[in-house]
Amino acid sequence: MKLYNTLTRTLEEVSPRDGTVGMYVCGVTVYDSSHIGHARTVIVFDVLRRYLMSKGYRVKFVQNFTDVDDKIINRAKAEGKTAEEISRKYIDAYFRDFAGLNVLAADVHPKATEHIKEMIDLIKGLVDKGHAYLTLNGVYFRVRSFPDYGKLSKKPVEELEAGARVEVDASKEDPMDFALWKFSSEPPFWDSPWGKGRPGWHIECSAMALKYLGNGFEIHGGGHDLVFPHHENEIAQSEAFTGRPFARVWMHSGMVTINSQKMSKSLGNIVTIEKALSDWGMNTLRLYCLSVHYAKPLDYTADLLKESAQRWRQIETCAYELRAAAEQLGEAAMAPADELQDFESAMDDDMNTSLALTAFLKFVTRINQLAASDRLTAGVARALLPAFEKMMGILGLKVVEAGEQERKEIEALVAERNRLRAEKKFREADDIRKTLVQRSVELMDHKGRTVWKKVERPE
Repeated sequence: MKLYNTLTRTLEEVSPRDGTVGMYVCGVTVYDSSHIGHARTVIVFDVLRRYLMSKGYRVKFVQNFTDVDDKIINRAKAEGKTAEEISRKYIDAYFRDFAGLNVLAADVHPKATEHIKEMIDLIKGLVDKGHAYLTLNGVYFRVRSFPDYGKLSKKPVEELEAGARVEVDASKEDPMDFALWKFSSEPPFWDSPWGKGRPGWHIECSAMALKYLGNGFEIHGGGHDLVFPHHENEIAQSEAFTGRPFARVWMHSGMVTINSQKMSKSLGNIVTIEKALSDWGMNTLRLYCLSVHYAKPLDYTADLLKESAQRWRQIETCAYELRAAAEQLGEAAMAPADELQDFESAMDDDMNTSLALTAFLKFVTRINQLAASDRLTAGVARALLPAFEKMMGILGLKVVEAGEQERKEIEALVAERNRLRAEKKFREADDIRKTLVQRSVELMDHKGRTVWKKVERPE
């Protein structure tokens, strides 16, 4: 598998140490609800993780929470709560949201507030090596002490300086220098060798990535908006501290716009994950987020989401048709799944999920056509089901399952409907179909049998 490396601007083969892929993805600052932009980034790296695991790699996946930040503190003040109460509320909401999107939990979800010691140790090392210095306001990283600064964003220091989003602080040696430790006597704060305060944003990820993955781990990811200054600063402080390369491949997902506009509170167009799930459902949202190459921008529009919903209906039908046919009596038969090879080739080529979905949907269409013409035999279904389930698992798609009791009730109603149809009592049979539709169950009639499917319906 090859991935585009923002650092080298080339495609590079995934070649993990000891068969384990270390992956660090920058998480959210927990002061508000997660939105569809967060969803896209997290789903992209969830699918990458699933695909690497399907290829037999061990993956150690780390995603942090920034739970100390001015935005959290300001939110706490506004609501008359502590910063810890605010961060806990939105961490809990994060797990609900992403469980709703069928995202695998990280192997480690470190919180910044639980790694203050590691940050202080890192800052001490940078001070000792002359890469950081003390001011009246805190401890700053000396950007010009790191000659490779700008190698990720590929911009000269002078240009970065002109456009840098930095705080004005007259006590800094250079406008480009960024905070490692900020002095503060306002909670939350921690003791440090330099005085009470709290860490700067960038130092958090360096400390946690180094602790859990060490130097030279395989993949560091996040949204494209993190290239500068966050990831650029991570590289500088981490490599200045260790003297060795930090992460090998830097991978960035494109931004999500809303009807071609940037998401912002001022425009009032932020779509939370909770709202998106309520409107569209998990599978439609995953298909939408994977519908274009991960590095390209993606627009959140009703038309694109409706297209993804239609695709999910086809996949849903395929899942139930395959299962039902595989349960029928019949001999096994060879049924090559060329589309699986095309799917994996697309994924190997910089995780081209758009092309992979094309292969998967071609596979789905072939099965649905066989089923519609009553040519989906038990043997063919048994041969194709593993390929279908493998692609579903990699994409993180999951059909809605009826519980044991509900399944028995549905099957009893389907059997009763078939009896009524055989007796030409079509009105009564149609009443049962309508009853099933109200329970989010749709029927597919075939010669001598009826296949039912439980449909995912947004709330």
